[in-house]
Amino acid sequence: MHPLTVIYLEHDGKVLLVDGAGAGPLKPEPGRLENDRLLRFPTHHETASMGIAYTEKGRIRVAFGSTEVEVVKGYPDLEWPKNWAWKDTCIADNAVHPIAREAIYRSLHRLVSKVMIQNKAGEVLMGRVERGHFRGSWTLPGGYMDHNEHPATGCVRETKEELGLSIELDRAEPVITQRVFNEEGVSFVSFTYKATWNGGLDELTLQTEEISEAKWFSVQEAYACAVSQFDREGLRTLL
Repeated sequence: MHPLTVIYLEHDGKVLLVDGAGAGPLKPEPGRLENDRLLRFPTHHETASMGIAYTEKGRIRVAFGSTEVEVVKGYPDLEWPKNWAWKDTCIADNAVHPIAREAIYRSLHRLVSKVMIQNKAGEVLMGRVERGHFRGSWTLPGGYMDHNEHPATGCVRETKEELGLSIELDRAEPVITQRVFNEEGVSFVSFTYKATWNGGLDELTLQTEEISEAKWFSVQEAYACAVSQFDREGLRTLL
């Protein structure tokens, strides 16, 4: 039976794995299909028995079947543990317990790129979204970045897809914000840029499956109706 609380220790890409009896450190074997010897994160007692102290960084909950496990994320108080497992190799070994693989997967940042488009009156262009986390709410144009895509490219692409609008970004540096929103522990990082456009709403071609309506708001109105914390952090710089 998997312990109900385990310690996810990570140091510069290295993670501590043990076997079912708590012996370790152990390393994954990428490509292994057999899972008769499961590798998992250690318990607090097992970590202490190895003489490893750590600083707690947070806690998440991971459900697997009918079991819910608390995963304590910690930074080990030791030099770089070269004999620990590379976190990137854990996903390719079936012997690594799904709780560990899920926690590692959640530790990867989700990258979002947004843009604050203003006209000469200083108003901000927003769209009412039809899907995703903020369905029915007003948000800035933007979304998830594609793999190997620069955030400055991502928000331009998203604006073209959502609104049919081609923009050029201002030279200002983006507003960069990071936050974990719930106990699942997924970390989002947002890059919010600025752009100027003085066209009319009738010039837009909305991707109606995603954006039902576009509208100009004053900065104060945009900030008040924004539901995304990342949008609010960007708009705060315009107030």
